[in-house]
Amino acid sequence: MKKINILYGFLVLLFMACTSHETGVIEVVSAEEMQSLISLDDVQLVDLRSEEDRFKQGYIANSQHIDYSSETFEEDIKNLDKSKPVALYCNSGKRSAECAQKLKEAGFVKIFDLQGGVSEWKHKGNILIKD
Repeated sequence: MKKINILYGFLVLLFMACTSHETGVIEVVSAEEMQSLISLDDVQLVDLRSEEDRFKQGYIANSQHIDYSSETFEEDIKNLDKSKPVALYCNSGKRSAECAQKLKEAGFVKIFDLQGGVSEWKHKGNILIKD
């Protein structure tokens, strides 16, 4: 059943991506939908938590770290490709929602925001990597 839900989530996201011609779209996604998203090659996955939180709690595989509270945040997001989808997450969803709005204003095409953040990700049984 879990595989069917993941497949369904992937198909819904694929359909929305193919039919949407809007720019600057922010979409809040569930942990299941995020799991499907991160399997796509062109999605830029970004962890917005502090280095301390990332180290203590772990992180989603293949994510880039850009600390939302960092003095270099504005400069760091310039390294992302505006034409490719960006998937954001933090601890609970507050910072990622704020960041999503900033990315939209900066001209990013498609932004996905993990609903409930890492807390929800873990609650759904998904794995976090710890170094």
